[in-house]
Amino acid sequence: MAGSVLITGANGTLAIPAVDYLLKCYPNYTAVLTVRDASDADPNTLRLRETISRYPDAKASIHELDLTSLSAVHAFASTLSESIAADIDRPLIAILCNACYWDLVGDSELTEDGYDKTFQINHISHVALVLRLLDRFRLNGGRVVMFSSEAHSPGRALLEKIPPEIPENLDLLVKPGPQPDKAAAGFHRYGNSKLAITAWTHALNRYLEKDPKLNNITAVAYNPGGLVDSRIFQKNTSLMLSFLMRYVIQHILPLLRYQNPQMRIAAESAGDTIELALDHIHPGERIYLELLEKADSSPESRDQAKQEKLWTKSAEWAKINKGNTAFLGAFK
Repeated sequence: MAGSVLITGANGTLAIPAVDYLLKCYPNYTAVLTVRDASDADPNTLRLRETISRYPDAKASIHELDLTSLSAVHAFASTLSESIAADIDRPLIAILCNACYWDLVGDSELTEDGYDKTFQINHISHVALVLRLLDRFRLNGGRVVMFSSEAHSPGRALLEKIPPEIPENLDLLVKPGPQPDKAAAGFHRYGNSKLAITAWTHALNRYLEKDPKLNNITAVAYNPGGLVDSRIFQKNTSLMLSFLMRYVIQHILPLLRYQNPQMRIAAESAGDTIELALDHIHPGERIYLELLEKADSSPESRDQAKQEKLWTKSAEWAKINKGNTAFLGAFK
C-alpha cells in the first residue's frame, strides 16, 4: 500500500521540483505539503499549486503551518495524526524536514515560544513534528529525512566566520547573545542549527533502532549540496551576496564545480531527495549523506554524550514527553 509523504517548506526552491518529481514518478503516493502562507498571495505557494495542477489525478494537499509556533506545530501534528487514524489520509512513508530559515542582516529574533527563530524553524519544530508522528508511519516503516549542510562542520562553509558548536550551556543555542558582525552571527546561528539537526538525527536513529515498534523507521541526515539558486540567498542577506549568487555564481557554476563538486542547483537534488525519502537509496540504513554518498558528519555531531544532552534538551524545547510521542522509555 502506498503512503503519505510529508514535506515541510513545500514551496521552497528544492521542494517544488521534489514535489513535481514525486507526483510524476510516484502518483500512488499522497503528498502532504506544509507552507508558512497557504494563500495564493504568496507567489511561491502559487507556484506550488501550479505544479500540482499539472497532475490532475494527484493526491496532494497544502496545509498552512507556522514553524515559529509550537502550538501550531502540535495542532497540525494532532490533526494529521487523527486524519491518518480515521483513514482519511494514508499512513506516512516519509517525513522530509525541508523548511529552513536564516537571517544574516539582523540580530537573533525570538519566536512566540521564546526561542531563536533560526533554531526553532530549522530544528525544534521539526523535532516536535517528527516525534509526534512516529506512530503514524506504515506498519512496515518508512524514513525521516533531516536536512543537514556543510555549515554544520567547522571550516567548510565559505560564509563561516564563527565555527558552529554545541555549547556546554545548550540554552545559548535558543537564546544567543548579540554580536557586532550580524552576518557572522547569523550564519553561526544557521550553522549551529544544522549541527544540532545532524547530532540529533544520530540520537534519533539510536532510539528508533532499539524500539521494537519503531525500529523499521530509519532517519538520514542529508546534505543536498550547495544549492546556488536557493531563495535563501535572496532574503535576509546583504545586497552583495544576493547579487553574487544570482548574477555571478549561478552563471559560472560549471567552473565552480571543479573546485567543489557539491555545488549545484536545487532541481538536481530534487529527485535524489525523493528517492532517498522513499528508501530506494541506501535502503534501511541510518546514515549521514553528502549528496548521495555516505560520509562522516563532523566529529562534534558524532559525540554521543553531546547527542544525548541535545536529545533531552530538544524534547524539552519542543514540548515532547512520553504522553505525546510513541517512543517507549525515551522521555520522562
